[in-house]
Amino acid sequence: MSSPTPYALRRDSRNRVIAGVCAGIARRYGLSPNGLRLAFVVSCVLPGPQFIAYLLLWVLIPSD
Repeated sequence: MSSPTPYALRRDSRNRVIAGVCAGIARRYGLSPNGLRLAFVVSCVLPGPQFIAYLLLWVLIPSD
C-alpha cells in the first residue's frame, strides 16, 4: 500500500488536543492549528451544529 500524500486530509495524531481534527485540517490547508482551534471555539458561541460537525469529522476523517 502506498503512503498518503502530504496533502491528504487525515487527523494529526502527533499535534492533537482532543482528536486531531483541527490539526489535520490545518495541516491539509496550510493553516495554523492553534488559529483554527481558536476559530472553532469562538464559533461555538454562535448558533449552529459546530460540535456535531466536529464529532462527525472525528469519526469520518481517518487518523494518520
